[in-house]
Amino acid sequence: MKIVVPSRSRSAIWRYIRALQEAEGTTIFMTTHYMDEAEFCDRIAIMDRGEIVVLDTPAALKAGVGADRVVLGTADDDAALAALQDRFGIEAAVAEGAVTFHVENGEAFVPRLFAELTVGITSVAVSRPTLDDVFLRYTGTTLRDAETGGRAELNRTMMRALAGARR
Repeated sequence: MKIVVPSRSRSAIWRYIRALQEAEGTTIFMTTHYMDEAEFCDRIAIMDRGEIVVLDTPAALKAGVGADRVVLGTADDDAALAALQDRFGIEAAVAEGAVTFHVENGEAFVPRLFAELTVGITSVAVSRPTLDDVFLRYTGTTLRDAETGGRAELNRTMMRALAGARR
């Protein structure tokens, strides 16, 4: 059984946990798949296949990912991919309908991009590394993909059990 706590309740629970931690000076172990909740923790352990693959503070984990993510809407994605490689030495990919790549200090890079990229840019978004990016780096999959894979394995196991029970 899965219990879903409404966001108002989640917020109240987090306030209570922080107050308890401050008042008692106690260590609290939590488990969550919500990366926005993990941001509140002093330290985070990311597990993959039952093993801890990384353990550090949220800030240190995100800093370890390094580069900012830049997402471009372009007039011609294929030409943009080639131009980014030729002009800047950047390896980019098309993901979810946009050209995506990583660079250090993305905000400072964007003006240079507009000045030097020969392909029309229709939109640009720069984002700092998130805990989702950290999870991807250390596990090779997104949290959503990991959850889906786990459900798929559970479904296969249940189907085998049902097939065996019918015999």
